[in-house]
This record gives sequence, C-alpha cells and structure tokens, in this order.
Amino acid sequence: MATLWGGLLRLGSMLSLSCLALSVLLLVQLTDAAKNFEDVRCKCICPPYKENSGHIYNKNISQKDCDCLHVVEPMPVRGPDVEAYCLRCECKYEERSSVTIKVTIIIYLSILGLLLLYMVYLTLIEPILKRRLFGHSQLIQSDDDVGDHQPFANAHDVLARSRSRANVLNKVEYAQQRWKLQVQEQRKSVFDRHVVLS
Repeated sequence: MATLWGGLLRLGSMLSLSCLALSVLLLVQLTDAAKNFEDVRCKCICPPYKENSGHIYNKNISQKDCDCLHVVEPMPVRGPDVEAYCLRCECKYEERSSVTIKVTIIIYLSILGLLLLYMVYLTLIEPILKRRLFGHSQLIQSDDDVGDHQPFANAHDVLARSRSRANVLNKVEYAQQRWKLQVQEQRKSVFDRHVVLS
C-alpha cells in the first residue's frame, strides 16, 4: 500500500514537473519569436460585379498596402473595370497576437492538467487514505474496548495522532455533507417556487 502511494506521488510530481518544463520551454520560444507573418493580414471582401461572383481575398501585407490593388490577385476584371471593381471592395487590416493566444492555451491546458490530477487523487488515492486512516483508528478503538493494551511506551502518542487525523477528516467530511444538504435544500426550494409560479 505504501509503495503504491509512493509510486503515485512520484508519478504526479514527475507529471507536474514535465508540464512546468514544457510550459517554460514554450514561453521562451514565444518571447523570442517576433511578429509572425500570420499575425497581420489584409482582408478584402469584394461583392459580385457583372459576371464575376463575390469573393474574399486575404494577404499578409503591411497596413499601408492594404487596398484592393495590392490584395486582389489575380484581378478578375481587366482594363477600365478595375477601378470600379476595387471601389466596391471593402478592405480591412487585421492584426492579432499569436503569442497571447498560445499563452492562453498553455494556461488553459495547465489548469486542465491540474484538475485531471485532482480527479485522479479524489478517485484513486483518497479512498485508500480514508480506509487506511479510519481502519487504523477503528482497530485501535476496538483494542481499547476489549482492554488489550499494547505494551509499547508510545502507544498513547500513536493513538492520539491517529484520532486527530481521523477527527480532521471527520470534520471535513461533515462540512462537505452539510454543504451538500444545503445545496439540495436550495434546489428543492427553487424547484418548489418554480412549480408554484408556473
């Protein structure tokens, strides 16, 4: 049991360290990178003109060159119609920060990983700890009831420590149960009011 607990702790610490190292590595790469060419673009929306259907054109160019003549390639019309076609197009310069997007995704994935580790703890490790702590304290209590005292000098200290751990867990479990009951009562009152109002 102790080896399982130790193995799970080592696995959890290795996972958290590897996630931290990966996050630091990605952040270093992101801060070193200058503005990516995909972070800026000019988007021209051209409606239908004569026999040409409408089309959306995107090009990675600077803000000063963001117009129909620089973005629309190949030009669907020729000669004097180019100016009339370009006047109908609406061109917008768009800029985004891929660094901010990547940092946000890294933070989101880190939080998701922490929640996953917490879920593993709640489903696998906490029941083992409860059985171990509560089982140990029940054995000691049953020994006291029978009157069979162990001949160890520090038996009283062991008993006090196990009872204090059990008391802390009992308090937490009691608070959790009380909170669940309050939530159920609130749901019931909300649904009752909803039925009355309907």
